Amino acid sequence: MNERVANLAWPLARLNEAMESLARQTHLLPRAVEIPPPAERLARSGPDMLSSWMGRAADALGIEAEQVEATYDRVEELVSRAAPALFYVPLDNGPHYVAVVAGRRNSLRVLGPDSRLHKLAPADLCEAVREALETPHLAEVEALVDRAGIRGRHRAVAAAGVLRQRLAHARLLGCWLLRPGSEAPIMRHVRQAKIPGQFGGLIGSHAAQHVLWILSWWLLGVGALSGRFDKGWLYAWALILMAVVLIRAYGLWAQGRLAIGFGAILKQRLLHGALRFDTDSARRTGSGQLLGRVIESEAVEMLALGGGLLGVMAVVEVAAAIWVLAIGPGRGLIVALYCIWLLVVLGGSVQFYRRRRRWTDARLSLTHDLVERMTGHRTRLVQELEEHIHDGEDTLLERYYELSRHMDRTAVVLRATAERGWLVLGLCGLGPAFVSAGVTPASLAVGLGGVLLGAAALRKVADGLAQLFDSAIVWRRVAPLYRAAVAPENHGSPEHTLASTSIVTEGRTDGAALEARDVTFRYRPAGEAVLKKCDLDLRSGDRVLLEGPSGGGKSTLAAVLAGQRRSESGLVLLDGLDRNTIGERNWRRRVALAPQFQDNHILTGTLGFNLLMGGDWPAEESRLLEAQEICRELGLGPTIERMPSGLRQAVGETGWQLSHGEKSRVYLARALLQRAEVVVLDESFAALDPHTLRTCLDCVHRRARALLVIAHP
Repeated sequence: MNERVANLAWPLARLNEAMESLARQTHLLPRAVEIPPPAERLARSGPDMLSSWMGRAADALGIEAEQVEATYDRVEELVSRAAPALFYVPLDNGPHYVAVVAGRRNSLRVLGPDSRLHKLAPADLCEAVREALETPHLAEVEALVDRAGIRGRHRAVAAAGVLRQRLAHARLLGCWLLRPGSEAPIMRHVRQAKIPGQFGGLIGSHAAQHVLWILSWWLLGVGALSGRFDKGWLYAWALILMAVVLIRAYGLWAQGRLAIGFGAILKQRLLHGALRFDTDSARRTGSGQLLGRVIESEAVEMLALGGGLLGVMAVVEVAAAIWVLAIGPGRGLIVALYCIWLLVVLGGSVQFYRRRRRWTDARLSLTHDLVERMTGHRTRLVQELEEHIHDGEDTLLERYYELSRHMDRTAVVLRATAERGWLVLGLCGLGPAFVSAGVTPASLAVGLGGVLLGAAALRKVADGLAQLFDSAIVWRRVAPLYRAAVAPENHGSPEHTLASTSIVTEGRTDGAALEARDVTFRYRPAGEAVLKKCDLDLRSGDRVLLEGPSGGGKSTLAAVLAGQRRSESGLVLLDGLDRNTIGERNWRRRVALAPQFQDNHILTGTLGFNLLMGGDWPAEESRLLEAQEICRELGLGPTIERMPSGLRQAVGETGWQLSHGEKSRVYLARALLQRAEVVVLDESFAALDPHTLRTCLDCVHRRARALLVIAHP
């Protein structure tokens, strides 16, 4: 092990301090909470066992820690690009961690245990990270090199080549990337992704491009109007054009990076909001409105980025046009006319925005109505008279048509008059200069160039505002998903949150004590109580069957116990602690719920992902083996054997189609694979035949520590 790496590595006992210090050093602004160090026993099996602790410690600090993997031959790329990050390095005196603040191809900035920044060569860290994989093979490789008779300075090179060939596809999981938490302001994510610098570079390149473009036309104008054009001026003009091409290429590259970076942040935020969106609100909103939000969310990124960038470019061009007009003939008059016409274009854009908003509302109403009619089509065929089944459709379509006509007319008028109207007005403003005897041809050329430049800028202003207004309209629909992402979440006490990590990691066999005392719940403040003073005791080893009629509150009680709903009154305790102490996420980790079939879903992805989505992903090989074992115990072995790729087979709407009973068993396996202390199954056996039911019950009895099964009598 390199001595410098050993001196800069944090020991396991100070891993909590290393994570917090690294987060503060990289301006992630963690919460001011005290994180206890991880238990020594968590690291006995290597870095894999610490992933759960890392995730929960990051939750307590209000940041995210994502475990990433790299193959043996891609470690250099990971080390040079992963920052801020914690790297696991095995030392003789136990596991240690290197805190990388910033990384480059030739140098790393590392936060040492002395809380100071140090420089470290990437090759040294790569060597330390790979050591755990290389150690079991060193003796065999050395013997192979000896038999080959390689000596001297070539010996180390040959050994390294053999190791790289042998371990090229071996996975290294000892790296955790730190980034702002999902609840952090979006600007913190933007700064972390270095988007402001990219945005500044884009603006600078666009401004430089226009300055050089104006200069090139000035050179041509001077040469053409003066009657002579030297070769030196021609060479200068050609060099300027080449510079414009290079700057434009850089601008396009910066624009692409900016779009990808900001788009990724926005999509992550909206996806997180969709996952946290309240299910009751979703049901009240309706499937049509939700579909509309999903469709509109796709347009937010494109419209916001396109309109924002176009608007910025338009501002630069407007400033350049005003400057050119100010140095040309007419000066004050023509600049005043340009500003007045710019205000007219802005007023027309506001009018377009109002009509566009009304048109969007009508369009989304049509989408909602269509989806709701399609969803309830069979019911409507039975309950509605055939002559009334299309009532109201013509009225909606007629309103939509009228709004579309008014909006299109405004858009055409705005786009046509913004540019062409100014050309007429600008030429009128230059009229006195044309008839004046004291104006030079060069000055007239500058004035005409300013008018043309101003027309192009106004066209971009109109187009940019149209896209920005579209994004503002779309955002009104998507905003609930964004607000759900940033809604505050109770993370609980760090001591209890991190203490539960050791319970899962050690494979504790005893379950938790889940208690409910005088629980009352109602869906609306003035509505009838669905649960009234319910009591329940569920201890380690208990197997409880809850039966009752439909609508009796069984599923509601299951949701309250699993932490998906909050009771109006009463207490729900897990090992004597409430949800405020344990935390929302930790409660859901410790109490696993398999909801009813209509509330459970197979997502488009691999079967392994659908089984292990309740835990860390990508999963370790041991977790995939565990998933396969549980699937066989549930009778899914023949199904997996028929799949060409096994657990890596894509399933869902665009993949392998699972039957009703197979989906039910996947939901069962998903709940069991969460390794929760309490498992709640809500009508999970309804779609199974008696033989499969017995097989699944045997598996659940063996695997669940404490079990609550809800079924119809």
